[in-house]
Amino acid sequence: MSDRPSALRFTHPLPYGAIVHDGGVQFVVFSRRATAMRVLLYKNESDLEPVDRVEFDPELNRWGDIWSVFVPGVEPGQLYHFQAEGPHEPEKGLRFDGAARLIDPYARALAGDFLPALGGIVRPPKCVVVDDEFDWQGDRHLRRSLDETVIYEMHVRGFTCSRSSGVSHPGTYLGLTEKIPYLQSLGVTAVELMPVFEFPTNDCLGQQGRWFTYWGYDPLAFFAPHRGYAVAKEPGCQVREFKEMVLALHRAGIEVILDVVFNHTAEGNENGPTLSFKGLENSVYYMLGNGGGLYKNYSGCGNTLNGNHPIVREMIFHCLRHWVHNYHIDGFRFDLASILSRNREGELVPNPPLLESIGEDPLLADTKIIAEAWDAAGAYQVGTFGSLRWAEWNGRYRDDVRRYWRGDPSMVGPLATRLAGSSDLYEASGRRPYHSINFLTSHDGFTLNDLVSYSEKHNEANGEENRDGEGNNYSYNYGAEGPTRRHAVEAVRLRQIKNMMATLLLSQGVPMLLAGDECRRTQLGNNNAYCQDNEVSWFDWKLIDKHAGLRRFCEGLIHFRRAEPTVRQTDFFRGEPRRADGLPDVSWYGPSGSEVEWSADSRSLVCLLAAAPPEEGQGPLNHHVLMLMHAGTDPRHFILPPLARGLGWRLLLNTAADSPADIYPDLDGPALPQPEVVPMEARSMVVYIAREIATIESPPIVV
Repeated sequence: MSDRPSALRFTHPLPYGAIVHDGGVQFVVFSRRATAMRVLLYKNESDLEPVDRVEFDPELNRWGDIWSVFVPGVEPGQLYHFQAEGPHEPEKGLRFDGAARLIDPYARALAGDFLPALGGIVRPPKCVVVDDEFDWQGDRHLRRSLDETVIYEMHVRGFTCSRSSGVSHPGTYLGLTEKIPYLQSLGVTAVELMPVFEFPTNDCLGQQGRWFTYWGYDPLAFFAPHRGYAVAKEPGCQVREFKEMVLALHRAGIEVILDVVFNHTAEGNENGPTLSFKGLENSVYYMLGNGGGLYKNYSGCGNTLNGNHPIVREMIFHCLRHWVHNYHIDGFRFDLASILSRNREGELVPNPPLLESIGEDPLLADTKIIAEAWDAAGAYQVGTFGSLRWAEWNGRYRDDVRRYWRGDPSMVGPLATRLAGSSDLYEASGRRPYHSINFLTSHDGFTLNDLVSYSEKHNEANGEENRDGEGNNYSYNYGAEGPTRRHAVEAVRLRQIKNMMATLLLSQGVPMLLAGDECRRTQLGNNNAYCQDNEVSWFDWKLIDKHAGLRRFCEGLIHFRRAEPTVRQTDFFRGEPRRADGLPDVSWYGPSGSEVEWSADSRSLVCLLAAAPPEEGQGPLNHHVLMLMHAGTDPRHFILPPLARGLGWRLLLNTAADSPADIYPDLDGPALPQPEVVPMEARSMVVYIAREIATIESPPIVV
C-alpha cells in the first residue's frame, strides 16, 4: 500500500461526491471542523485495508469548508471511503475519529457489506465511483396529474421474492420488471416503492441481526440505490438495473414514486457507530441536545437529521434533483415529513425553508410531492402541511373509513366528509381533493385482510414480546381471531374487504392500495413486519388465483375510476346545481330516501353524485353515481330519494353478491329494481350508475 500525496490538479470544488472527469475523479466532501482529510482506495469489496491513501492538502485542496482533490487514473467502479481527522469531544457534539472509515454522503452507489470490525473500527460498505451515463431511449417523466393517479405501495424485494412469483430474478429490480404485465392488468398508474436508498443488510459487526430492517427505513446513503436488489454482482450494477426498471415501468405507463427517508440515518444515537455523517460534521448533520452530547429523537430511530440546517437542506435538495434527473423518478413520499418542519432546535415552524425550497424548485415541478404529515414526537399536520404543492397521506381518511365499516357509532358524517375529498382538511387553504392521498392500509399496520381478521396485533415473531406496533387499529375479527374455516365469518370478512376497497376507489382524492390487498395477502396479524424478510411479508402469488374474484372486483373498480371523472373531480362539492338538469353536484340521504340526519346514530348513508360536466372534446358523457352504504348488522331496505328516480340506473357493484355478480366492469349490470327500493344485506355497499343525458325536459324536484 502506498500513501500518495494529494494531486496538484484542482479543478472543481463542486459538486459534492466522486465526480468522473477525463483522466480521473474529483473527490469532494464538506467538513467544517476537520483538520485533515483523506480518501481510501480499495481494490475489492472484501478488502479490510485500502490499497492506496490520498491525502488532501489543506492549502491546495480546501476552499472554505469544502475539501476537494483530483485523483488521476481513477475510473468508474473504484471503491473508496473518506477519513477525517479532527477534535473528538462527544460531550460537545464533536465525534471525529481519524481511524474511522466513512461513507461519502453523496456516494452514488455502495458495494459489499459491513465487514468485521478490527480494533473497534467499523468497516461499512464501500462507496463506488459511478458513471451516470445511460441510454434512456427518449424516456421522460409521464406527468400524469394527481387526480388521474392510482398508487400501489410495494416493497421491491417482497413483491417477487417468493418462489411462487415464478420470475427469473426474484426479489430484485429486474424481478419487479417481470411483473409489469400484472400491474398493467390491475390498472394502477403509479408504484410507490418502499425505501430504495441504501440501507444495512447486516449489522456493523458483519453479522445478520434480528434488528435487520427489511423495510429499508434506515438509510446509509441517500444518493445510492440499494445494492441488495440488483442481480449482477459488479460494484455499481444497481444503478443500471434500477434505471432499467424505471424505463420499463414508464414504457408501461406506470410512474415511479419513491418513499424517501430524510428524518434519520442508520448511525443511531450516541451509542451507535460512526459510519458517515458523525465522522464528518456531527453537529451539522444531526439535531443534538444536552450541549451536543445527546441526539434529539423525533424519528423514533435514535437520531434526527438536521433538515433545516443550510448544509443538510442543500444535500436533501441535491438528492431529490439527483433522483429526478438521473433516474427519471416521478415523485416522492416523505417519511415522517413533519420532522422537515422543525428548525435546528427541533421546534415546529411555519414556512420551513426546506419545504418551501422543495415546493418551488423548477426541476421538481413535474413531480408528485407527498408528505406523511406527522412524526414520532407527536407532531400531526394532516391538512396543514407545507404549501399548495404538497399532497398528504390522509390518516384521518384511513381511521374514519375503518371505523364506519366496523360499525362504530356516529360515523356517517365523517364518512361523507372523506368520500367527498376531505374539504374540512384542505379547502380552507386553497387545496383540492387530489391533495388527499386516501388509503386504508399501508406497509405500516395491518394488511386489508388482517384488518378484518384480527382484533389485536400479533407481533410476537418480531422478538419484542408484542410490545411493538400500533395498538389502536380499528380492526375486528368478526367471530374468530385469525384464519378460520367458518363460512359465515369468511363471508363477512370478504364483504368488508370489498366494502372498504369500493369506498377507497370511489372517493374523491387519490387512492393508494397496499400491494396484495387485492388478493387478501396476510401477515398473520403482524402489524409491524419491519424485520420479517420471509413469507410473512412476501407477496404470495398463489393468492392471485385463490382469490381471483376479489382481484377481478378490484380491477373493475380501478378501471371504472380511471374512466369516470365523476369520482375523481378536481374541485370540492358545493351541494348546488351546476348543471342544466338541476341535479346538485352531490346530495346525501338516509335509507328512507329523505335527507340524511347527520346527528342521528345511523350506520346507513346514500350518496348521489351528479355526472361531472364533460370536458371539451371528451367524447361519451359521464355517469351519475349512486352509492348506498350500510354498515349495520341487519339487512334493511333503502328507498331511493326522489331526486334519483327516473334516471335509468344500472348496477355497478354489490359487495354482498358472489363473483362475478359483485361487479359489472362492462357497465352492463341489471337495472334498478322497481318500485325503486333496494334491499341491502348487512354490512354491504351497492353502487348504481346512470348515463348522463344532454337535456331533461322536466328536471327532477330537488328535496
